[in-house]
Amino acid sequence: DVQLVESGGGSVQAGGSLRLSCAATGYINSMYCMGWFRQAPGKEREAVAGIDSAGNSIYVDSVQGRFTISKDNAKNTLYLQMNSLKPEDTARYVCAADSCAEVQAGAPKHWGQGTQVTVS
Repeated sequence: DVQLVESGGGSVQAGGSLRLSCAATGYINSMYCMGWFRQAPGKEREAVAGIDSAGNSIYVDSVQGRFTISKDNAKNTLYLQMNSLKPEDTARYVCAADSCAEVQAGAPKHWGQGTQVTVS
């Protein structure tokens, strides 16, 4: 089965940067899409960024120009570089993988446990 394990969260001041990683083990179909979602207390889960097998990426408007999603296929690892962080970016960030249709629909099959990002 696919296992996704995130790391790299933490506390940072506004304007700072963090890089999240998501290590995938198990069988990752080369056609899979992967994405980052986040959920803040009292708010619905939000899709932050996604990337397909060709490296095409998409972002929610609120992080466009500040966050960059990337992946290292050799290491089966997904990344999210977050710059110019704002207090409203505070949330638990979770990576996910499935077909692109499922990731775009917000209903991917495989989820990690998440990593907390706090911006003050």
